[in-house]
Amino acid sequence: MTDRATFVSLEGLRSRGWTDGMVRDLLGLPDVQGRSPRQAVGAPVRLYLLARVEAVERAREFAVCARAGGVAGLAGPRVAAEGRRRAVLATLRAEPIRVPILPPAELERRAVRYRREVGGAGADDGAGKGDGAGASLARWQVGYLRNALRSYDALLDGLFAASGRAEAERLLRYRVYAAIASAYPWLAEECGRRMGGGGGVGGR
Repeated sequence: MTDRATFVSLEGLRSRGWTDGMVRDLLGLPDVQGRSPRQAVGAPVRLYLLARVEAVERAREFAVCARAGGVAGLAGPRVAAEGRRRAVLATLRAEPIRVPILPPAELERRAVRYRREVGGAGADDGAGKGDGAGASLARWQVGYLRNALRSYDALLDGLFAASGRAEAERLLRYRVYAAIASAYPWLAEECGRRMGGGGGVGGR
């Protein structure tokens, strides 16, 4: 898998065939932005996660935009926003969700430690008070794994419209919890509960 901490500059995107309009319409805001310490004039620095760039490049919308010279060149902001929404959804469907595979004892140890670190701020995930220790441990394990996969939230960058973002968040939530359930079948029940909306995209 591509290192998700690797970034591409705007100049690098242009060399890959991106236009400024495509960057704006399909990627949205940069993942890192600031001023370059190497230049006295403080040139702006805009960096984009390579994994996010590559995921968009695999989407059909990228090829369509590349042939047309960018969504913004063809239509107004509404069509540009729709193109970005479709590109993000295509990316979410295509991006592999790689869940860290741990021995059960190690996962339990990390989950308990994670529970202690986040304890107090809704750490019970809204579960019933009558749940047994097994259900609680499953919640903590899924919470730990969801937190370990938080880098995938960057795939939502560039979506600002409430309806489009909500749709993308639902898809990301489903794909992440489905991947966790596939990797750890004994957590499938808890993942299914969260897929229904209990855990949310950012839920613990």
